[in-house]
Amino acid sequence: MKIAIVSPYPPSKLTLNEYAHHLVTHFQEKREITELIVITNELPEGEQYSIDVGNVPVRFEAVWNFNSFKNPLSILKTIKLHKPDVVFYNIHFLTFGDNKVAAALGLMTPMLTRLSGFVSVVLLHNIIESVDLSSAGFTRNVFLKWIYTMFGTFLTFMLLRANLVAVTISKYVSILEKKYKADNIALVPHGSFETPDEPSFQLPAGPKKIMTFGKFGTYKKVESMIEAVELVRNRTGADLEIVIAGTDSPNVQGYLDAVQEKYSEVPQITFTGYVEEEDVPRIFKESAMVVFPYTSTTGSSGVLHQAGSYGCAAILPNIGDLKALIEEEGYRGNYFEPDNVESLADAIEELVLNDEKRIQLGKANYVAAASLPMADITDWYMLHFNHLINEKAVNKQNSTVAQLIKSLNRRETVTINPAQ
Repeated sequence: MKIAIVSPYPPSKLTLNEYAHHLVTHFQEKREITELIVITNELPEGEQYSIDVGNVPVRFEAVWNFNSFKNPLSILKTIKLHKPDVVFYNIHFLTFGDNKVAAALGLMTPMLTRLSGFVSVVLLHNIIESVDLSSAGFTRNVFLKWIYTMFGTFLTFMLLRANLVAVTISKYVSILEKKYKADNIALVPHGSFETPDEPSFQLPAGPKKIMTFGKFGTYKKVESMIEAVELVRNRTGADLEIVIAGTDSPNVQGYLDAVQEKYSEVPQITFTGYVEEEDVPRIFKESAMVVFPYTSTTGSSGVLHQAGSYGCAAILPNIGDLKALIEEEGYRGNYFEPDNVESLADAIEELVLNDEKRIQLGKANYVAAASLPMADITDWYMLHFNHLINEKAVNKQNSTVAQLIKSLNRRETVTINPAQ
């Protein structure tokens, strides 16, 4: 089986790059796969794609660009060149651009892939119905929100023209089946990137690190976390370090620079910038807890699964999809009310002062992460891929038989009129 994966991939800085890396790593272990083609975005000059040698050869085709109108043509040309058995899209609504036209054209590519005769599978990490357009940086205008929602609904219909659309939250399955009358939806959990040996849950010497991880500036904002930690310091006198690991959201370039300037007088605050894949374990293992300073969510949280893998306690906002995910997959955390510094400080302070509870939450999250490793998730996808490939073969065979019968019927109905 030859599989093409359309997705950002490290060292690209586009969202979902790390998820693609772990998908590819675990697909390399599948004996049924003969080749993986990663159809990804072009890199800046001097950078290149690479991967450790595994059981399955991996070819990188860097043919598309963020915000390019040519992405559908470039991707389809590459697909037709390699003729994979399955084309697997690892995407969300802004994968191909924050320019509305470029994003829309990119999201039509899975449909065009199927129309071109290839099996098209989409892993859709968010849906328009779950996105708070104000918090996510789209618009606060009521009329424009309506326009975006209608446009998003249209694009969802286009995405659903793929052979299969996988989502990571059961709520999304219900919405897509009810609103769009879709019958090609699969629930496939997000999965945990790594399942290391069970950690010791003991912290290194020095200040306790209160860490947040991600792309910031839209619905993930760090001001409330900085102010909450300052409040905890004043209340308890605890030795705390603030670690902000990650970069700006593509929609809000310059956000973290502005935050760093605003809070330049706050002691023991570290802005790591982009965290390379090999540095991720260290960042999590050194942290006393991981804070999720979200005002809304746009889907399943990869950071939560990473936190679980390394046995970290989580400080979580009491909001919709994220809480549903926690309940479904067994994760636990201390909750706070979004945009409420006092509430966030209370949640952080409890774990700063109570190591027993911090360790208890970390252990629960490790167990949740270990129960859904990425190796199992890729097995689920392989089952879907095999089913769709077999279904395509049967349909092709039935079509050939039907054409043959039709041809024979035509011959039998040809008569010669003796009178002529």
